[in-house]
Amino acid sequence: MELNDVKEAVTVDTDGTGTRADVLIVGAGATGLTLAVDLARRGVRGMVVERADGLFPGSRGKGIQPRTMEVFDDLGVLDAIRAKGGTYPVGMIWQDGRRQGEHRMFDETEATEAEPYAGGPWMVPQWRTQEILSARLEELGGSVEIGRELVGIAQDADGVKASFASGAPVRARYAVAADGGRSAVRRALGIGMTGETVDPAPTLVADLRISGLDRDNWHVFPPTDGQGFLAICPLPHTQDFQLVGNFTDPAAEPDLSLDGIRKLVATRTHLTPDDVTEVRWASDFRPRAAMADRFREGRVFLAGDAAHVHSPAGGQGLNTSVQDAYNLGWKLAAVLRDGSPDSLLDSYEEERLPVAAAMLGLSTRVHRGEVRRGTATQQLGLGYRDSTLTVETREDLPSDALHAGDRAPDGTRGGVRLFDAFRGPHWTLLTVGRDADPADLSDPSDLAGFSAVRTVRIPSYEAYGTGVFLVRPDGYVGWAGESVEGLAGYAANAGIA
Repeated sequence: MELNDVKEAVTVDTDGTGTRADVLIVGAGATGLTLAVDLARRGVRGMVVERADGLFPGSRGKGIQPRTMEVFDDLGVLDAIRAKGGTYPVGMIWQDGRRQGEHRMFDETEATEAEPYAGGPWMVPQWRTQEILSARLEELGGSVEIGRELVGIAQDADGVKASFASGAPVRARYAVAADGGRSAVRRALGIGMTGETVDPAPTLVADLRISGLDRDNWHVFPPTDGQGFLAICPLPHTQDFQLVGNFTDPAAEPDLSLDGIRKLVATRTHLTPDDVTEVRWASDFRPRAAMADRFREGRVFLAGDAAHVHSPAGGQGLNTSVQDAYNLGWKLAAVLRDGSPDSLLDSYEEERLPVAAAMLGLSTRVHRGEVRRGTATQQLGLGYRDSTLTVETREDLPSDALHAGDRAPDGTRGGVRLFDAFRGPHWTLLTVGRDADPADLSDPSDLAGFSAVRTVRIPSYEAYGTGVFLVRPDGYVGWAGESVEGLAGYAANAGIA
């Protein structure tokens, strides 16, 4: 794929009707940027527009779960994410100005060969994650148009037309709403949002500079005298701390000013107002859990917070959003570049809506203290066994065996690291512990005509057992069998080029 192939996907009409693109992405948060990066590396230019005058400036979604680390590995940003992040510090409970003991925020797990990034979330301020994704997009020839507020969207059989408060309209073959919980696109489409208030009282989140606290702990100040808890967490590779303060009165109106936050800190901790030297960003919200009634309306898709809004507890919101984009990106590219049928895009809602619902429930239970932040929050166990894109031809498999629809594990066998083999926009035909090597197949009835499939063979590996596995571009097993029988039919139905 040549870089010019990407750049030519966006053109400016000489007749003054506006800009034409393959995919219009509304919103330059982590969702929109992930999708734009994924499309760009596949030769599809997503035109990204952002209402604000710059990228999001706050730390809010700071926890990168292990499954999202795998996504970032594939997208080519893992090294930057690792370099600019760090492990979560141990919580330190304070009372009356004295340390009372440590508190572990997450159940401890160990990374394994099959799950190399397991062990808990990696902390990166949200603004930094978006900065890294934006830089990767620029490497691939893309960019973000800021200050572009969408005011209308219409669609017909051939595409979508979006209009803006300023600047020319945009005509695209598809559009994706990645513009947050108050999505202008979702409202314009008339798609409802169903959910519940998780906590009627507000929560304040702020990035600040503060003295008097070490950077080795996540400092936790429990509720006292009817006041909510307050936590102050150092943000890696910055001079900042993230403050999270919960209020108990639903009628409270948090003061986001420097003086207001100084007063909050002095009231709930042993620190003085002057210990807060700067507030760099502040926001307040009332935690809620809600999901859009549908994720697709014709040629427009909802992703990220535009499709589902989470409590921040458990760190599921940003991660679910990134994986929405990762699921949708390869499917849009298959339709736009490889001639796959538009019906392939129906599998986006089919696969992602149940996952979003499950993660919403998990976030709410964590927020209410009903479950701990355990392995489920790492999102490595999510999959698509019930998807119409999933075909499992083997019989009588144990429930804990690797099935079609599951995440394809990593590992190194026969000198091949599987994540290295999977990395990129292709499908991977993996033979594990079998004599027949799909790379040698040449009959017209097999996969020889599918250029988008890379073939790999490894010895037996306990994470897979033995068999033949066709791994999707997003790292999930699409088809599994004892041999290649029936595989060509699946590939044709899945629109593999």
